[in-house]
Order: sequence, then structure tokens, then C-alpha cells
Amino acid sequence: MVVIDMQVNVSGKKIWNRMQRYWRHLMAGLMLIILSLAPAGATPVIMVLGDSLVAGHGLPQGQAFPDILANKLAADGIDVTMINAGVSGDTTAGGLARLDWSLAENPDAAIVVLGGNDLLRGLDPQASYDNLNAIINRLKDRKIKILLAGMQAPRNLGADYSAEFDRIYPALAARHEILLYPFFLDGVALMVDLNQPDGMHPNQAGVDVIVEKIMPQVKQLIDQLDH
Repeated sequence: MVVIDMQVNVSGKKIWNRMQRYWRHLMAGLMLIILSLAPAGATPVIMVLGDSLVAGHGLPQGQAFPDILANKLAADGIDVTMINAGVSGDTTAGGLARLDWSLAENPDAAIVVLGGNDLLRGLDPQASYDNLNAIINRLKDRKIKILLAGMQAPRNLGADYSAEFDRIYPALAARHEILLYPFFLDGVALMVDLNQPDGMHPNQAGVDVIVEKIMPQVKQLIDQLDH
């Protein structure tokens, strides 16, 4: 009887060891599969909040500023998910009013391009400042990194008005310590060959110029997402 019990014990240990080895190999295999399927890193989501300059007024489908920006970033090896949150005719007040539903995609970063229609309507610069300030505060509350793209007032609106409006964007950038691109239409405004016949909206060549010029600040914005 003693011999039989010993044989049973030895046999049981062998089976147990084999089962342990089997489960170790199985779990190791499953971990390899899981790791192979997992994304190397989350793709940052960037929202561009703006008006017709963002929406792509007068441009072919897929040629708006956010589209071209995403393409140029991809060409530089930077993959992003770009959200076009541009609505033609929007003022800073309009952008603020729809901000909550614009944030439905939970962006990691935002490029704010608003103020052009405030200028066209001759709105009070203080109101534009307050609206942009509220937008920035709400984005910061959501831990969203921000690049503020400025506008510049036409000189025919008067020196006092132009000076007051032009101060909005640098003042907000300094107050909130966010990235600033001083003038969204830099190098494009008043250039006949870079604008559509209305003289206000960039054509495809104009969008290319805007993207090229703003690209360094956009890359800085993306770099901030790693910190």
C-alpha cells in the first residue's frame, strides 16, 4: 500500500507541474497577443474652433484649414485627429455659445480662430475680449491645451478701435500663459492671388501659406501634450 500511495503522489505532482507549465505558456501567449493589438500611443485630438476661415468657405471639400493642417502634420510624421469646429458667420459670442457641444469629441488641444466677424460688425473690443477669455477659461477647466490665433483690425475702423482690438490677443495669451499666433491671416491678407474673389477668404494657395506659417506653433502645441 505504501508503494501504491507513493506512485500516486509522484504521478499527481507530475500532472500538477505540467498544468502549471501549460498555464504559464498560455498566459504568456495571451499577453503577447494583447500587446500586439494595443495601440503604440493615443492619437492626439485637436479641435479648431472658428468661423468661415476654419469651416472652409468657398473651398472644395477636404481643403479647409484643419484638413490641410492635418495633412501637413502627417507628412511630417505627426498623426492627429483633427476636428473642424468652424461655423461660418460665427462671432466670439457664437463660438462661446456653442463651445460645450463643440467639445463633445473631448479634444486634447484647441486652436481658437475667432474675431474676424466681430471686426466686420464693428463690435465692442471689450466684448470680444470677454468672450475669448470665457472660451479660454472653459478650455483650461477641461485641461485642454490652447493655441490662440489672433486677428488684426483694418485701419479704416479708426486708430483707437484698431489699437484696442489688436491688444486683445497678446493680452489674453499673456494672462493665461498660452501659445499665440499673432495674426491668422499673416502673409495672406490683402494678397489678391491668395484670396477668393471676395477678398476676405483664402483660396487653396492661401490656406497653404497659413498652414506653413502657423506650423511651428502647432507643433509646440502638440509638444505640450507630452508634458
